[in-house]
Amino acid sequence: MSTVKSYLSLIRFSHTIFAMPFAMIGFFLGVFANNVTHSYLATGDGIQNSWGLVGAGSVLVRFLLVIGCMVFARSAAMAFNRWLDVKWDALNPRTAIREIPAGIISKNSALRFVIFNCVAFIVCTWFINPLCFVLSFVALAVVLGYSYTKRFTPLCHLVLGVGLSLAPIGAYLAVTGHFALLPLLFSFAVIFWVSGFDIIYALQDEEFDRNQKLYSMPSWLGKAKALRVSEFLHLVSTLCVVAAGLYGHFAWAYWVGVAVFMGMLIYQHRLVKPNDLSRVNLAFMTANGIASVVFAIFVITDLCLKIFLYA
Repeated sequence: MSTVKSYLSLIRFSHTIFAMPFAMIGFFLGVFANNVTHSYLATGDGIQNSWGLVGAGSVLVRFLLVIGCMVFARSAAMAFNRWLDVKWDALNPRTAIREIPAGIISKNSALRFVIFNCVAFIVCTWFINPLCFVLSFVALAVVLGYSYTKRFTPLCHLVLGVGLSLAPIGAYLAVTGHFALLPLLFSFAVIFWVSGFDIIYALQDEEFDRNQKLYSMPSWLGKAKALRVSEFLHLVSTLCVVAAGLYGHFAWAYWVGVAVFMGMLIYQHRLVKPNDLSRVNLAFMTANGIASVVFAIFVITDLCLKIFLYA
């Protein structure tokens, strides 16, 4: 159990709360394919079409495979990040207690853990459908490649956002096998939401990153301007979820979720000031965790209400 806890801490398993709810949104959008678009909503035909496409048994299997993909891909990405950045983690007082620099997990063990999770992720996609299998290598390139970006660009936060944004569209593809605009709108929302709160988290390392010639928005622009960029990104994220609601013809439950999502974004920006970072963790973990989970609950509730209403 001690070893398990160490690896869970290495990958910050609790941070799965950010992307997993959006993966569930993408999954249920796929299961209830096109029920939220006007063409199917008007007739109710989408209910039969969507369930006929995947089947009830297949839904459960693919649900478990999507969960597996999320866990394995994210575990690989986090462990790889810790393995690659061990030099800087050891020098930074804030991160020196992490498992690899602290000697709790060796670099070789961490690398083996990365390889195992990459293989497990690819295997899961193989059992989903050919498109997901092919795209699994692209997904790994993005989520693993993010770890290098802090070495050469302050846009690293956006790359992290792109990595997590694969959750809703990936889950949708797992069910339907084809792309659609609605889950892509949720993916765009994730890009700007994640990159915005990652900038807030990076405020803690502004001086360290600048001294070590590492790139981030705070080390490039300073704390105050970086916070303005974060606010702008969160505004764009809000516009994306609003656009998704309008395009998908969602009902009242969805808009309650949007209100909570917006409220949590505003709340976290009220918590963090350039000269006061004492509540960064509260803004980063609590506010964003609530935003993603509550939003997903209301989106999925809205989809389920449509099914019962038009069944």
